[in-house]
Amino acid sequence: MNKNTQFQMVDFFVKNGIKDFVGVPDSTLKHFISYLIKKNKIIISTREDEAIGIAAGISISGVSSLVFMQNAGFANSLSTITSLIDLYQIPILFLIGWRGYLKNDAPEHEKIGKIQPKLIKNLELSSRIINDKNWKGGCRWALKKISKNKSCALIIRREFVD
Repeated sequence: MNKNTQFQMVDFFVKNGIKDFVGVPDSTLKHFISYLIKKNKIIISTREDEAIGIAAGISISGVSSLVFMQNAGFANSLSTITSLIDLYQIPILFLIGWRGYLKNDAPEHEKIGKIQPKLIKNLELSSRIINDKNWKGGCRWALKKISKNKSCALIIRREFVD
């Protein structure tokens, strides 16, 4: 996803009520994150489960938040998602960078990249893959889900290797 689209996503979410953006940096989302830093709208955590805990507290207070991470961190957070977010029906919007989508990504991302769709399906977490063309519709869909107290995920495929 290009730089301008990631900037537009931040502005769209802020305009539509997302107050806090919490997560662990991921190069797939580097423009999204750099723009959040510039706008002073970011809470950077050391681990994905920590980010989810912070966002859960924010959400319980009645403020909408978004948790960003790469898919390996999402996999590390399965217990937190099932035992906190799902159990207590806390609406969290996840933005996940999908590493390992391409076959030539770093070897440590291949396995998790391959099973990412299965993990999301097994969690029964509604999700949409977004790109430069369909991002706005995906973001509207996600905002509607969390307004109905349902967690969901927007996924951005990592289509470059660095």
